[in-house]
Amino acid sequence: MSDLLDTYFARVGYTGPRAVTLEVLHALQGLHPAVIAFESLDPFMGRPVPIDPASVRAKLLGERRGGYCYEHNGLFHDVLVELGFDVDPLGARVVWMRPDGKAPLNHRMLLVTTAQGPFIVDVGFGGQTPTSPLRLEPDTSQQTPHGTYRIMLDGSDYTLEMRLPDRWAPLYRFRLDLQNPIDFEMANWFTSTHPGSRFTQNLICARVDGTRRLTLANRAFAVRDTDGGVSTRELTSAVELGAVLDGMFGLDVPVALDTLWARVTTVATGVSSSPMQRAGDANNSNYNNKNPGKFN
Repeated sequence: MSDLLDTYFARVGYTGPRAVTLEVLHALQGLHPAVIAFESLDPFMGRPVPIDPASVRAKLLGERRGGYCYEHNGLFHDVLVELGFDVDPLGARVVWMRPDGKAPLNHRMLLVTTAQGPFIVDVGFGGQTPTSPLRLEPDTSQQTPHGTYRIMLDGSDYTLEMRLPDRWAPLYRFRLDLQNPIDFEMANWFTSTHPGSRFTQNLICARVDGTRRLTLANRAFAVRDTDGGVSTRELTSAVELGAVLDGMFGLDVPVALDTLWARVTTVATGVSSSPMQRAGDANNSNYNNKNPGKFN
């Protein structure tokens, strides 16, 4: 009996068969983003983000915490391998909200080969995370419980796209080149420490809740329904932020809540009560202004 599987299944609430089938893959990919939130608390607060298996399991399975792609898809990779699936780790370039299409190779995803063919699997893409495996079949619209996707192919470059009300929007580009652990280590170090990374500069959380997607971007909390309806509100206090992180995302805050709120407020307003913090924010702002949209 696998300790990893026992712990993971208890965390996500899975009680089904331990079989290498597409049905099991569907079930697990639906449960994972509903229970384990996508979140950037550690890089946002300047805390290290180790992605070795022991650290990831301790954080995502042993605590009321989530993480980002290296953690989510690293854990999901290990769970699927333990079950007996054929899983390959891939890297991708995130082009979501990047009009110029330029992006570093800094997203972790999975290729899972089943008896029914190869599927793209990703449980760590935040507010646009697919909640079903996506067949690696170019130019085919694929409906999931939380959105419609398609995979386009241009030469050896694949692009995952999501259907918006008025258009298809690209999420990320990828190739079928296997990535090594050291590739993810380098990308994770950049993503978790670089002043131009969106994860060091923004508090971001996402979770699936029934038919809804919940997202938090600094002080902006949003609920999106599958029918296209969106409700948003601006958080106004540390207490309110703590209540949303706890109640809506199932997260314990790893730092003092007042400290987190002060950082969020600085980002949202550009104003800090600390001269040292103001100087650091000015430097980061200047860097980002010189490199608009360059880094994820």
